[in-house]
Amino acid sequence: MNIESLVRPNIRALAPYRSARQEHHSGILLDANENSFGSTLPSDGVTLNRYPDPNQRALRFALADRIGLTAEHVFVGSGSDEAIDLLLRVFCEPGEDRVLIPVPTYGMYGVAAAIQGAIVEHVLLDDTFQLDRNAVEKALRPDTKLVFLCSPNNPTGNLLSMEDVLWLCSRAPGLVVVDEAYVEFTQNGSVMSHVAAIPNLVVLRTLSKAWGLASIRLGYASANPDVVSHLLRVKAPYNVNGLTSAAALSALCRPEAMERLVTDIKAERERLRKELAACSAVNTIFPSDANFLLVRFKNPDLVRLTLLTAGIVVRDRSNEPKLAGCLRITVGTFMENNALLRELRSLS
Repeated sequence: MNIESLVRPNIRALAPYRSARQEHHSGILLDANENSFGSTLPSDGVTLNRYPDPNQRALRFALADRIGLTAEHVFVGSGSDEAIDLLLRVFCEPGEDRVLIPVPTYGMYGVAAAIQGAIVEHVLLDDTFQLDRNAVEKALRPDTKLVFLCSPNNPTGNLLSMEDVLWLCSRAPGLVVVDEAYVEFTQNGSVMSHVAAIPNLVVLRTLSKAWGLASIRLGYASANPDVVSHLLRVKAPYNVNGLTSAAALSALCRPEAMERLVTDIKAERERLRKELAACSAVNTIFPSDANFLLVRFKNPDLVRLTLLTAGIVVRDRSNEPKLAGCLRITVGTFMENNALLRELRSLS
C-alpha cells in the first residue's frame, strides 16, 4: 500500500513549522525567547525554562524498545486522543473521505471524525461484539480512509479476533487503527507484532490505564514510518511537555510496577465478577479483558440512581447499540468494590 496516496494533498504539500529546538539542542541558546535565568518552580531534574525536545527522541526510543520496533515507527502525543485527531487531519478530506466505525465502541472516534468533517459510517458488531465480516465488507468503499477498532473494546470489554483484524487490514483501502488502550489486562491478542509488516495498520496505546498515569496525558501510535512522519509534520511543535516525558520515561524504567498493578486489578476484577453474579439486580455480566466490567441490570436507572446517591459513579452505556440496560463499572479498589456491592445488595 502506498501511504502517500492516502494523505490529503494539502498535507503532502505542507511545509511544516520548524521550531527552535528542532534546529539546535545544546549550546548558548538565545534563539527561542525562553527565560535564560531559570524557572519559578523547583526542577526535580527537569529543565523547565527550556522547550522540550519537539520530537521526543528519548521517549520514542524507550517505547520502541518496549514494543520491539524502531523509533521511526512511534509517534508520541497528548494521550491517544491526539493521535486519533491527527490521523483524521492527515488522511481525511473534510466532506469527502469516509471513516468506518464498528459499534458499540469508544465514542471519541466518531466525535473526532465529525469535528474533521469526515463522513462517518457505523456498522454493528455481531452479538458477541466481534466484527461482522459481511457487514464490514459491504460498508468499505474506495474513499474509506480510516477504520477505527478498539481491542479490548470499550465499553464491551472483549478482545477482537486477531484473524478478523488482519483480514480487515487486507481488505481496507485505507488505514486500520486498532486502539489497544486496555491490552495490558489481557494474556494475548495484541496486533503490535504485525505493525512492521502491514503498512496500513496503526496501533494506539496509552499510559493512562495499566500504567496508572492518566493525569500526565501520554499516548502513542505505532505505525509505518511514512504514517509517523506525517503525524510529526502536522502536530503542535511541543505537543508533549517535559514533565510528562520525564514521568513517562521514569515509569517505563519500572515495568514491574505496572505488572503488579495489572495483577491486582485482574484479581479484583474476578472477585467483583463473582460477587456481581450473586446480586439479584444483575441480569448479565459480559466477559472482560479490560479493567472494567460491562453489566446489564434489570433496572439500570434505579441502580445508577442508588449508586449515585451513595457517591458511587458508574458509566451509563444503555443508549448505545446492543447495550440496552448496560452500565460500565471500572474495577475499583477492594474497599471501593465492597461499597458498590453493598449498595447493589440493598436492592435485592
